[in-house]
Amino acid sequence: MKSLSTKTKGSFLSLLIFIFCLFLWHVATVPKASKISTAATAAAGNSAEYNDLMGKGSLDSAQKSGFPTLSQMGTTFYEKLSHPFYDNGPNDKGIGIQLYYSLGRVGLGFLLALLIALPLGFVIGMSPLIYQALNPFIQVLKPISPLAWMPIALYTIKDSSISAVFVIFICSIWPMLINTAFGVANVRREWLNVAKTLEVNPFRKAFFVILPAAAPTILTGMRISMGIAWLVIVAAEMLVGGTGIGYFLWNEWNNLSLASVIFAITLIGTVGMLLDTLFGQLQKMVSYAD
Repeated sequence: MKSLSTKTKGSFLSLLIFIFCLFLWHVATVPKASKISTAATAAAGNSAEYNDLMGKGSLDSAQKSGFPTLSQMGTTFYEKLSHPFYDNGPNDKGIGIQLYYSLGRVGLGFLLALLIALPLGFVIGMSPLIYQALNPFIQVLKPISPLAWMPIALYTIKDSSISAVFVIFICSIWPMLINTAFGVANVRREWLNVAKTLEVNPFRKAFFVILPAAAPTILTGMRISMGIAWLVIVAAEMLVGGTGIGYFLWNEWNNLSLASVIFAITLIGTVGMLLDTLFGQLQKMVSYAD
């Protein structure tokens, strides 16, 4: 009951902080928008033709050049989310389609990394000799920024979408590989000795003794990898263009639509939070803690 009360108080405090941030936003933007409106009206003399000639435009374009107000953000959120799957050509797709492409690339690259990192991590964790042989290569390749591989990927693969998947693969493999090897290497000796005493074959020992014991650590690596992958895909799509939430963000910035840029940033953060929550729940399912 105490834990539930603390959680409820924390949620209420988060809501208050959110409302306070919105209040600060409102105070900071509304007077500014009002001043722009007054200046534009006085200079133009209520003449739209004069506004266009002087490059000042209408009130909407004046507000567009400044930081968006809460009402503008509300309109942007409604417009983007009310029709998320429209498709009007290569450079005009709904936010749902953009998210679909981004999540598809992240999922494919993450899955490929998982298929390699999990078995290789098992081998490294169970064999000190292989660990000593491969550790220098891992330590050299791990710190390299995933985006540093993009020029090589574009040159060899010659496809921007597949290159983005390759970058996700590169950034996802290391946390999973290292955490899998660490979890396997640190399985309690007592459990392994019991399996040896019972003459359990290596295949059954790997799946019914080592895997359950190392599962929390493996899920931690997967959780870290997914967070990095979602972070990297935005930057990769901003570089290669085409489709995806990163391309959408960069395209809206080129259109000088700050409201859409903030909308994209908010959506990226929300999706990232949901992905992290999903892996957090999976981690709790395999954890032995109460």
